[in-house]
Amino acid sequence: MTQIVDRRLNGKNKSAVNRQKFIRRFRGQIKKAVTEAVNERSVKDLDKGEKVSIPAKDISEPFFHHGNDGYREVIHPGNKEFRQGDKIKRPESARGGRGKQASDSGEGMDEFVFELTREEFLHFFFEDLELPNLVKTRLATLQETQKVRAGHTNDGIPTNINVIRSLRGAMGRRIALRAPYRNRIEEAEAQLEDLLKRHSETDAVVIELREEIKRLKEKIERIPFIDTFDLRYDNRIDKPKPTTQAVMFCIMDVSGSMGPEEKDMAKRFFMLLYLFLTRSYEKIQVVFISHHTEASEIDEETFFYSRETGGTVVSSALNLMKKIIEERFPISEWNIYAAQASDGDNWDNDSIDCKKILSEQIMPYMQYYAYIEITEDRHQNLWHEYSTLKDTWSNFAMQRIATVADIYPVFRKLFEKSNA
Repeated sequence: MTQIVDRRLNGKNKSAVNRQKFIRRFRGQIKKAVTEAVNERSVKDLDKGEKVSIPAKDISEPFFHHGNDGYREVIHPGNKEFRQGDKIKRPESARGGRGKQASDSGEGMDEFVFELTREEFLHFFFEDLELPNLVKTRLATLQETQKVRAGHTNDGIPTNINVIRSLRGAMGRRIALRAPYRNRIEEAEAQLEDLLKRHSETDAVVIELREEIKRLKEKIERIPFIDTFDLRYDNRIDKPKPTTQAVMFCIMDVSGSMGPEEKDMAKRFFMLLYLFLTRSYEKIQVVFISHHTEASEIDEETFFYSRETGGTVVSSALNLMKKIIEERFPISEWNIYAAQASDGDNWDNDSIDCKKILSEQIMPYMQYYAYIEITEDRHQNLWHEYSTLKDTWSNFAMQRIATVADIYPVFRKLFEKSNA
């Protein structure tokens, strides 16, 4: 029987099967560790791997055995110190593992620590999450195709002729076909030169050789520069055009009422959302909008690291979002989502205007709208106005984040799968 021994020092994914078995077994504890890691991280380190520790007692296989309690009389082999009937003090219970206080007695075992890769970390991170109501639009749309270039072909219509490739092919063909004739001409000319040293021009051999040279040169000239099989055409094929497209509007309040801690929590939430979208969906666009008294569409870098601040007029962001939808994202082709984060402290009666804009101009076209209030205090006026939208629109959700520890649970609650 043939036996194959893997002697690689560090083969790629050599222990992947055992690793996956281990992860499946301790899935619950890993998930808890991932959740705790997210709450302790900064925005920049959010998508990195993580060291996970599992209590040593939890990695032992359960088995049946005699307990330490009860009346026992056992004399172990090799015992020279004790005799039958001696009373021995029970050993101190083990106190190993994590902790800063040392003990002078007992023994134990450290926690089992291993490191999740970035992919494994994100897998646990976004497990059981999805964009709500995306399937409905996917089923309702039709597949469309669009013409895309796919190399070159020998057949086609005159408008698709690729001139450069056709000329390149024709020149190559002429060079290849003329080569035998040119070689013969050079050989014949060498013979003719040699014959002229010994014979005159009227000699029959000389005349015949000159006619052969003339005939070969005529053959070269008869080779067409471009023939039909030299032509090359640009090939275009039908490529399915994705019709299930989604856009997520990330709207963040950067006004002065949002302190550094509130802004940091809002950025963490949107970083989670951005990672989730880019990891889980191929065809999705993200539009970043920040606002104080004025709203502006900005890029990703500015959204997460800008330090701009000012007063608060939330309706400016909603109006800008509505304008962008009308200009770039027709509702017949796009699934439209939005997530808004604010402390809810809005200018005078602007919260009433926000509710009106949402109810009349935005919510009818949204797949899902999530509002996150970030504050430790009581609910602000924007929260109270938005609360009335929940009863009218089933695709509207709102949650509150009071501390960093609330970010991940709130995020999961807003985007958890409906059948999860």
